[in-house]
Amino acid sequence: MTTTETAAPSRAAARREEGRRAFRLARHSLALAGRSVRKTLRTPEQLLDVTLQPVVFVVVYVFLLGGAVAGSTGDYLQFLLPAIMVQTVLFGGMATGVNLTTDIKKGIFDRFRSLPIGRSAPLIGSVLGDLIRYVLAEAVLLGFGYALGFRARTGIGPVLAACLLAVFLAFCVSWAFVLLGMVMREPGGVQGTAFVVLFPLTFGTSMVTPEDTLPGWLRAWVSVNPVNHAMEAARGLMLGGPVATGVAWTLVTGVVMLAVLVPLAVAAYRRRA
Repeated sequence: MTTTETAAPSRAAARREEGRRAFRLARHSLALAGRSVRKTLRTPEQLLDVTLQPVVFVVVYVFLLGGAVAGSTGDYLQFLLPAIMVQTVLFGGMATGVNLTTDIKKGIFDRFRSLPIGRSAPLIGSVLGDLIRYVLAEAVLLGFGYALGFRARTGIGPVLAACLLAVFLAFCVSWAFVLLGMVMREPGGVQGTAFVVLFPLTFGTSMVTPEDTLPGWLRAWVSVNPVNHAMEAARGLMLGGPVATGVAWTLVTGVVMLAVLVPLAVAAYRRRA
């Protein structure tokens, strides 16, 4: 009886301590996310990839391929913009790994280690801070698309849902770039490897041409590619059409990516930092 009464308070105390550690980790991560946002705002040239790049992509695709693929640039813009929104935020996440490698080379993470903060807080803070880049990229892309004539056929709610789905997938994929940032020694290595990862994910899709025009071997990849499902879901949410399968596939694969990539990235960080 005495043993049982002693063990119960011990378990309660352990749960309280675990809760306090989780709260401290969240607080430290948010503080470092604020640092990441301030750092980005002070170097606006770092935002060119999420402001100028989507505009260039839209212009190139719409005016070079629009007539050949859809018969008119207006129809092609309707087809392209929801998909390129997903591509844009995925490319925007690449900067997370590059910036982390740069910070480690400068010794900033050595200073973090001397502070009484959670060991994984710098990684979580960096990823959370870069969410503002995704939001900015979507705002620029939608604004430019509307200026060219794109019109959503649903409503503000489904459009916001499409944006949130794209941001969620970018957040999940960004942990792959965090992992690259922890194992690569140079920012250029992170960027080069990230392109190798991103190209089959973003171009092995129905982004620029309908899926039924692709060769069979490519359709097999497209059918399981979570980026393609996110693009199809975004089209359905913004233009009307089925969305359940695309949303479900995106959410499930995103959670699986987080379950695999986050522990690997944190373990790599602890070995390196």
